[in-house]
Formats: sequence, structure tokens, C-alpha cells
Amino acid sequence: MIQDLKPIVALAKRRGFIYQGSEIYGGFANTYSFGPYGIELKKNIKDLWWKTFVHARRDVVGLDGPILLHPKAWKASGHLDGFNDALIDCKSCKGRFRCDHLIEEATSLDADGMSLAEMEELIQKHSIACPKCGAKNFTNVRHFNLMFSTQMSKTTSSEGDIAYLRPETAQAIFLDFKNVTDTMRVKIPFGIAQIGKAFRNEITPGNFVFRVIEFEQMEIEYFVRENAWQQAFEDWLQAMHKWCDLIGLKPEHVHEKEHPLEKLSHYSKRTVDLVYDFPFGRSELYGLAYRTDFDLTQHAEHSGQRLEYIDQETREKFVPHVIEPTFGVERTLLALLCEAYEEETLENGEVRTVLHLHPRVAPVKVAVFPLMKKEPLGSKAQEVFNLLNSLWHCEYDESGAIGKRYRRQDELGTPYCITVDFDTLENDTVTLRDRDSMLQERVPISELVGILHKKLT
Repeated sequence: MIQDLKPIVALAKRRGFIYQGSEIYGGFANTYSFGPYGIELKKNIKDLWWKTFVHARRDVVGLDGPILLHPKAWKASGHLDGFNDALIDCKSCKGRFRCDHLIEEATSLDADGMSLAEMEELIQKHSIACPKCGAKNFTNVRHFNLMFSTQMSKTTSSEGDIAYLRPETAQAIFLDFKNVTDTMRVKIPFGIAQIGKAFRNEITPGNFVFRVIEFEQMEIEYFVRENAWQQAFEDWLQAMHKWCDLIGLKPEHVHEKEHPLEKLSHYSKRTVDLVYDFPFGRSELYGLAYRTDFDLTQHAEHSGQRLEYIDQETREKFVPHVIEPTFGVERTLLALLCEAYEEETLENGEVRTVLHLHPRVAPVKVAVFPLMKKEPLGSKAQEVFNLLNSLWHCEYDESGAIGKRYRRQDELGTPYCITVDFDTLENDTVTLRDRDSMLQERVPISELVGILHKKLT
């Protein structure tokens, strides 16, 4: 497995997966554009997630809530008061750091959950220096709210005209809980799924697209009776492991990390992260939290609305508890690139770069090549391309030697390449080449769809 992000970053730019945001203006820190192949990979991840956790289940429905919620929602959820990081500045070079990260990198101590006073004491005790300039001239540690604020022309909030970009997708689901239960025939236990953008004004984002200020979440709020939360939690934990396997992450690279009770978020009674062995270290990939009935209870109190579930058979009314599995789109994409990337030395000494992406998520499923541009090979290859492109996302390439075309597709992670040659004109067969083994076989065009269907699913 790759031990350095640099080749991933270089490949992502070179092959049209990920570009630096606002690059023509010198870049805009921690923002990225997903290029033609990157957006296909993202779309495949999201489509597969939706198919797996919404369409394939009878107990989950979907939602697409707004990015801008009523400001009172963030007061109720605790984000206005509690969604903070400890911030510290270097007075000498003006560098800004997350205090817990600064302490952990300098001392290997776990500063998560420490008070501001405890962090300041540790900085002084260990004489921690600025990692940028080496000075030991810091400001006091202070809280920094991670939500982006924005101005609105009209609002009924007592806060004036300030609104916030959502830092998580969850709250939109809780705000529409009553609408979903009123309009859909959902029965406890059930979930509401959402894929959408979230925004966090991170102090120290980094590691490429691992920690960015604008990102997408694939998230489910799964509503259960209180006495059923433990079994539901375990079921979702196993479902998340199966998802990792489905997209092609090796089990030995995915681990569970239980959050200590004293370091849980204010809404959680249990949280387990699935962490992945990234090149920069073992870090959070997904999260699973037991949020209790905190959110619905808080929103009911602050809105004056009853947010209860009514059992249609017994007429029992109660506030459900919530299990929340959360999946980051960008972190999934980065993990897949790290998992798939290989610089393989061939028998002739040549090194080929290949992405061993699972066919389920690969941005291009099949590439079609005419051996030569001239007719009638070009027309025949175009026929094969049209046949397959109606079923899968395919690519047509007639530029350069066949070997170079194979290498281009290897870098994109395309599972299969098809070459139309002069034998095709004689017997209606083509050469089917496997990305991983590089083995080639002759296949009748009439059987191509059936063969590829088995290989790509």
C-alpha cells in the first residue's frame, strides 16, 4: 500500500480527478474542484451508497434538506455554543493552529477534551514552539466556532440577519422528522438518508481532500426505540464494514476506534469510528454515533412543536432515539485512491501506474480502441462503443499506440479495454483486456454485454 500522498496528488491532477480550487488565482486554501474523472468517481460512490442503504432497504427513505436552516436550529442543536475548536496564534509569524493538534504533535499526548486552561498549562510546561517559525510566543488559547456565517436579507431570528451554512447534514433531517412521519408510511425502526454539502471553518485543514472546509456527507438518522439502540448500533456497525468491502477497501486497512466516554460529543452516548490506514496515518473514515433522543427533544423544546412518533397500532407516543452512521464522500474517494494506487514493475523492467479500483466505482468501466484510425476499423469500433456506452460509462480512444492507450486507462482505473482489429472484420470478435492481470482474450461481439455484465457487478 502506498506510503506517501504525493503520487496520489500528482496522479489526481495529471489524470483529471482533482484540481486545486481557484488555481488560476494562485489557489484558494483547502478548496478543490473534482475534474471529469473525479466527478464520475464521486457520483459512482454516492449512487452505490444510495442504492445500498436506501433502495435496497425497506426501512430507509431519502431527503434533500436545505443548506441554510433557521438560526434557532443551531442554538437548539448546541452548535452555537459547543461547536468549537481550541485556537492559538503565534504572535511572531501569525501562524494559526488547533491547540490540541499542536500539543499532540509536539508531545504525543492526547489533548482531546482538555480545557483551555489545561492546554495553556501543557504548552508552557513542555515549552512548545511554533512549528512554522520556532518561536514560543503564543496568544492565549480561545474557542473558535467552526460554523460559517452569512448575511440574509430577511430573517425572523432575534440574532438579526445572520444565518449559518450547515456544518453537518443531520439537523435538516431532524427538522423534517415530523413531515416524513406525517407523509410516509414509516414504522419504527426506520431511517432518513441524505447526501449533501456541509461546511466547517477548520483551523488546520489539510492532507489533500481529507480535511477540507467544504465537503459532502452521506448520512442516515435511524430512529429506534430506546431499548433497541444497542442492537441497532451493532447492526449498523456491521453494515458499515460491509460497505467498505463493497467498494474495495481491504479489511486489514479498516479498524474500529471506540470513543472514550469522557470524550464523547455532547449529544452522544456511544461513538465508534471506522478508521483507515491513510499514508499520513490511521485516521477517521466514517463515524457511528448513538445520539439518544437529544436532537428531537431539543428541537421540540426550542420550536414548540411535538416531535413524537405515534405507533399506529397501539397509539403509543414517544420520542425516538437515533443511531447515526456518517460517511464522508471525499474521504471515501481519497481512501479508494490510496487503496487502489500501485506502481507495478513489469517483467521487462517497465513501471506502470495502475489504479485497481473496483468496477463498481471505477469512473470509466470500459475503453474501446480501434487498432488503427482508418476505415472500416473506426466505424466498427464506434459500433462496439455505442453498444456498450448505452449500458455503462465508456471511453473511446484512437490516439497513439495501443500500449500507451492501455497505460492511460490503467491510470484511470478502467477495468477493461476492448480492441477492434482486422480479425474483428473477419469473425466479429474483439480483444478483451483485463486491467489487473493484463491478460487478453478473444470474445465475440454478440457475447460482450453478457460477459461484461458479470465482470462489472
